[in-house]
Amino acid sequence: MMKCGTMAIAALAALAATTGNATAAEKRISTLDLSKAFATRSPWHFNAVQGPDTTDTPSAEGQEPGPIRLCISMDGGQSCRPDLNGVLAAPSEAVGGTFSQAHYLGEPVIVHPAGDATLLRIDVGSLHAVDGDQLHGVVLLSYDRAADTFRVAYRHVAGHNNNQEIRYIDGGALRGAVISAEPTQDAPFGYWVTVSRFGGNTYSQALRYRSATRYGDSNPLAVIDAEMPDIQRRLGLWHSGQPLPLPEKGCSRPHLLRGALWC
Repeated sequence: MMKCGTMAIAALAALAATTGNATAAEKRISTLDLSKAFATRSPWHFNAVQGPDTTDTPSAEGQEPGPIRLCISMDGGQSCRPDLNGVLAAPSEAVGGTFSQAHYLGEPVIVHPAGDATLLRIDVGSLHAVDGDQLHGVVLLSYDRAADTFRVAYRHVAGHNNNQEIRYIDGGALRGAVISAEPTQDAPFGYWVTVSRFGGNTYSQALRYRSATRYGDSNPLAVIDAEMPDIQRRLGLWHSGQPLPLPEKGCSRPHLLRGALWC
């Protein structure tokens, strides 16, 4: 038979696993009032709590930040909707796997993909692998006013070591789009470039193609920057002879080489 103290601890752990309430061992690392930005019918908030640093990690560093629980709630953390604690889990991986739990959190931000549309963007990262690789996840959430709830409008997860990237575009011709670049598994070894665009209350794929950029080609630009002229050309947003799209960081005088942008 379990002792009363053990039962209390088990009950507290079960509660914490399903709600946004922090346990004594956790600390609140982020909070955001969503009611004004989304003009919600109920007092919705985003909260994130993090456990103590952990040594239970495959990372060569031996210690990393503790697990993070994410919660969007309108009842003070008694319930969380939608459930965001499996955002890093692959379709074939059970939530609770080594790399399915968030351990790193970017600053949650309110973004406006088009017109007066409003979304909540959350960026998370997993534990690091022995080789330093890490899963990165991006989630965008919209508010359904009729149902008075938040819904996932976009979610994608990618690794890090092979120049993968998931990028939300803040402005310009592709404002509000999300672009991902992930390595192909066969020759010629390049990247799958996928563009998803917002429409209504969710994202849908607008473009997917095999990049001109090759893996290990020594181009100093990020894959998405290198592919930006072709991305915009394929979407009818850029034509030969027009000024080249400038990379996100640095390089004021880029040039085209073998179909990709170089600096």
